[in-house]
Amino acid sequence: MKNNPFTSDIFTSIWSKHFNQSLLGIRFSFVKNLQFLKQRFLPIYVNYGKTHTKGINYTIDDTGVRDLKGKVVLIYDIPTFFSLTETTQDRIKTYKIKQYPGFLINLESFKDLNEYMAATFKKSSRYKLKKYKNKLETCFDINYKMFYGEMSKEEYDFVFEAFKNLLIKRFNAKQESNNNLEKQEWDFYYEVAYPMILEKKAGLFVIYNGTQPIGVTLVYFSEDILFDAITVFDIDYSKFHLGSVTIMKLIAWSIEQKHKLFDFSKGYFDYKKRWATKQYDFEYHILYDSKSLIAKLIAIFIKIYFETKQFLRDKKVNEKLHEITFLLRNKNSSRRLKPTYEFFEVEEDYLEEELIEVNLGIDENDFLRALVFDFLYLNNEALKNLQLFKVMDKNSDYLLKGKSKNLVVHLKTLDTKLTTYKNTNQE
Repeated sequence: MKNNPFTSDIFTSIWSKHFNQSLLGIRFSFVKNLQFLKQRFLPIYVNYGKTHTKGINYTIDDTGVRDLKGKVVLIYDIPTFFSLTETTQDRIKTYKIKQYPGFLINLESFKDLNEYMAATFKKSSRYKLKKYKNKLETCFDINYKMFYGEMSKEEYDFVFEAFKNLLIKRFNAKQESNNNLEKQEWDFYYEVAYPMILEKKAGLFVIYNGTQPIGVTLVYFSEDILFDAITVFDIDYSKFHLGSVTIMKLIAWSIEQKHKLFDFSKGYFDYKKRWATKQYDFEYHILYDSKSLIAKLIAIFIKIYFETKQFLRDKKVNEKLHEITFLLRNKNSSRRLKPTYEFFEVEEDYLEEELIEVNLGIDENDFLRALVFDFLYLNNEALKNLQLFKVMDKNSDYLLKGKSKNLVVHLKTLDTKLTTYKNTNQE
């Protein structure tokens, strides 16, 4: 791979600042392109970036084999679709441990988004995907922006703050912890993304409703690959499938930019499998000095450790740990209330004094946004034409008045135990 963004000077220097106290990396002549940090007590060397990259490639130079003497080198996150040179030196031995599945779209055979969609999805699925986009743009003041090559620092700070808040909101709803939100990691992403955007090694794709970001995706670029790194959407818009809309927009943009691959990166999700044209594996590579007994034993131990981690991951143990970690960290925090509700036809004329107009934009009414957005979706109404009223003599009823449709919504419960709201009027 040419121009790997994760081995660039920007990425490695900022990563070192946050995770290696800005110490200079160690380079070996038998491994080209990579820098390493040494573990404190053992002859183990780990590549810069560790698991924060979305794909590392390297080249073996057999003439530098002496640099490996007595050492073990661990390289994280190597996609199997990358072409790597194999060593011919008996002294350099390698363990390759499969860790995560990866998914990508090969864009080379498609001239535009329509060709890709026709080759990948049935007619009924294409209709639904197009409907999500059309409804989103009908109901809201939607615009899309890929920040790539230029972006003001003011706009960057605004988008990144929204990015963080959307991630917090998403994972609070899932009742799971998310490592990207750890302060050290988030500070790293915040600092590294902006200079990489300016150098066209990264991008931020943003969906705006008016001026407010409702979907943000951080991507990285090599010469001909787009790497999807972190993506999040406002969960109140779930009916509109912002994820699918984003993928379609990114595919179209990538084809226009002549990228050959759209890489969803590591981790299994159903949506990745649906959209991908190829599945591959991420591997961790352990290079060790076969002439050193200590290096052999360390390499075997590391291999067993990661194989065990993968076994536990296959058993979903990591998902339980994320849930437990979230509960321990948030046991004293309040949770957003999630209403269950039903829509009803309006059966009476309300007097003006029976209604109080509700401002959906203030925090105390935030719990109503999801059901209002469902009303818009189901009735092809636009938010700009909507009026929302509280019915005074009925504590759980609200009146929604659109341009062509009026409905009453009855809140059945406000259950703090629910982690997702239940809509009894689903399509």
